[in-house]
Amino acid sequence: MTLNSTIARVTDRIRERSRQTRGDYLARIGRAADAGPARAHLTCGNQAHAYAAMAEDKATLAEGRAPNIGIVTAYNDMLSAHQPYEDYPRLIRAAARAAGATAQVAGGVPAMCDGVTQGQPGMELSLFSRDVIALAAGVAMSHNTFDAALYLGVCDKIVPGLIMAAATFGHVPAVFVPAGPMTSGLPNDEKAKVRQRFATGEATRAELMAAEMASYHGPGTCTFYGTANTNQMLMEFMGLHLPGASFVNPGTPLREALTRAAVERAARITAQGNDYRPAGQILDERAFVNGLVGLMATGGSTNLVLHLPAMARAAGVILDLEDFADVSDVVPLMAKVYPNGLADVNHFHAAGGLAYMIGQLLDAGLLHPDVSTVAGDGLAPYRQEPRLEAGRLVWADGPAATQNDRILRPAGDPFAPTGGLKQLSGNLGRGVIKVSAVAPDRHVIEAPARIFHDQEDVKRAFKAGEFTSDVVVVVRFQGPQANGMPELHSLTPTLSVLQDRGLKVALVTDGRMSGASGKVPAAIHVSPEAATGGPLARLRDGDIVRLDAVAGTLSVLAADFDSRDPARPDLSANRHGIGRELFESFRRSVGPATEGAAVIL
Repeated sequence: MTLNSTIARVTDRIRERSRQTRGDYLARIGRAADAGPARAHLTCGNQAHAYAAMAEDKATLAEGRAPNIGIVTAYNDMLSAHQPYEDYPRLIRAAARAAGATAQVAGGVPAMCDGVTQGQPGMELSLFSRDVIALAAGVAMSHNTFDAALYLGVCDKIVPGLIMAAATFGHVPAVFVPAGPMTSGLPNDEKAKVRQRFATGEATRAELMAAEMASYHGPGTCTFYGTANTNQMLMEFMGLHLPGASFVNPGTPLREALTRAAVERAARITAQGNDYRPAGQILDERAFVNGLVGLMATGGSTNLVLHLPAMARAAGVILDLEDFADVSDVVPLMAKVYPNGLADVNHFHAAGGLAYMIGQLLDAGLLHPDVSTVAGDGLAPYRQEPRLEAGRLVWADGPAATQNDRILRPAGDPFAPTGGLKQLSGNLGRGVIKVSAVAPDRHVIEAPARIFHDQEDVKRAFKAGEFTSDVVVVVRFQGPQANGMPELHSLTPTLSVLQDRGLKVALVTDGRMSGASGKVPAAIHVSPEAATGGPLARLRDGDIVRLDAVAGTLSVLAADFDSRDPARPDLSANRHGIGRELFESFRRSVGPATEGAAVIL
């Protein structure tokens, strides 16, 4: 199938935009690769320190012939998605020995849970944790004793941070090892209804707690299609997972078999063998465009609009919002997974999942087929799905037809002809809106603005009955320089209630919304942010704001707008408490949202 002309054009544009940075990057990792296996350059004392505690692997390590695999793990048992990683090092070491290799835990990285910090001060560290994760993984890999790396991480900022590190150590092959989603619990739409009832005082806190615990009930990722599961999809579309690895539940024989296979594959793609696949070669502009296609086809999390540019920059590839918008315009929305539908990721996987979707998109000419992946050359192996036959892991052709067309549809008969992510620009700046779950009659909202500087003030105004007419709720000074750019997902129940009352409602913010948000139109990541004197800082209560997701515009209709002085509120409260004082240097040096809101790149 001929590659779609828009996909080809976007790829060429990214390639040309990145010519200098990508060329410099490839030269750097090429020099590192040419230096040969890292351990050959370490002194005996260096190596003795690295191997001292490795017991039965010590002699093999000292010989220096067998590949040594570094494990970078985001394990903790507060994140349900990462709790399964507790036993992975033991399993990986055993699998490495069986494959004629060795493996060591190189280091751990922090992994915070946005579900725990949602609406709390700790959320102001969430986005910055991505760069901390990249730094921590870089420290782990700096020991320079590893011939390949296994990256163990799943959730919101963890995978992007690990990708940034894997790209920085781009001469080292990297395989990402997922843990899988928890089994299905209370349906997400039922949980959402209890949240809305609680917001209006119709449900007790005990009822709310019971619903939340029934939804988030065991090991694995949350089952809605938020940022964590979008990350897993991306790793498959970008060729960094083994085919079909993303959505296999934890604690199952197939999950364990896939982990062993990831170790075996990592051992085979080092520079010592005949199939050297450095991470930096895999992470080229085609891989990132394939990731954009997957994001649009699945209706994935808006958080990846921030993360993908930062991930790409680490590999010398420069992405822009126009790339997201142009890809979205030609990629059909093939999946309906909560919050874009009623199904969860387990239902999506059962309906055919990523194997079916990748096959459809390849046949439609919407994916680059000629990429390098950890599984081999080309994306075709990702049309297959893993199975256990007589206890042996094999890959077989994925389903030729969807198993449930209410969840997953073919590319030629999608839920919507476009991916549902729109770039917005106008006299209020640049931002994005996800419209895949927004009703068409709400794609254009024009209403008076109500200005807030704190999401809790929005909730207080709601409880006081202050929202009685159409409104554009503007929550500004939520960008990365102001307070670390927290998610404002806790506003979703409040705004949803107003919308359900028949009001036309929209959110405009320089902050983020979670991948779990959807049906209320929200212009997010607006840049330049208010804290830098961006246009949002000049808005006033009562200004008529127009959010037009059809035309892709975000504007205020006020003749004197450009001549106004920007608001300058006291943001000192954002500087202290719950560790925020440790991140002052991050707030001062962070880049704009349009470039990934990165600190270290």
